[in-house]
Amino acid sequence: MLDDGYRVALLGRHRDTLEATADEHPRALVAPADVSDAAAVDDAFGQIEGAWGRVDVLFNNAGMFPPAAHVDELDPADWNAAVAVNLTGVMLCSAAAMRIMKRQRPQGGRFINNGSISAHVPRPLAAAYTATKHAVSGLTKSLELDGRAFGITCGQIDIGNAATHITDDFGTDAGALQPNGSRLVEPTFPVEDAARAVLFMANVPASATVNSLVITASGMPFIGRG
Repeated sequence: MLDDGYRVALLGRHRDTLEATADEHPRALVAPADVSDAAAVDDAFGQIEGAWGRVDVLFNNAGMFPPAAHVDELDPADWNAAVAVNLTGVMLCSAAAMRIMKRQRPQGGRFINNGSISAHVPRPLAAAYTATKHAVSGLTKSLELDGRAFGITCGQIDIGNAATHITDDFGTDAGALQPNGSRLVEPTFPVEDAARAVLFMANVPASATVNSLVITASGMPFIGRG
């Protein structure tokens, strides 16, 4: 998005990694925040509005995986942590951005929520993660409806097996756990392709909205029976 001419604010818990991502780009703003902390989110968006006066696109990308577990063995603290980041974080950032989008002139803006293919079908031992991603799908629709009167749109991108540290084991001999208990080496695709998909959603003219986009590694066990 920086390469495409956007001014980009980077929110996350760790200033050092944010600064490494920003790489001293003149149009990048580092605003450390835990997205599950309402006061921290409000402070970060206050910095953004103070610096640039408006918010045009919000990409809700923060997420975490709790430890794999059967639901009867799931630590409630792990459940609450997943809900706090994966769902409440989306709500808090969207609320902060919507307040700015409503009062800025010209009014309006766009939300893009990072869901997951788990918003469609779960992986084994992932009840907390799956539940939060299904909830994000509902929140996406509610944001789209609630924003209409103010020129604010909302869409969701659901990604399957982009090559990041999260999918490191999928392409190794360890493989990814399958519903039948086996492990399967699954294909991945470059995360840069997912980023380009997000940029496409951001750049669609205000007269149109990409409500839902699913992008997966070709051949991964998502469509059909594997």
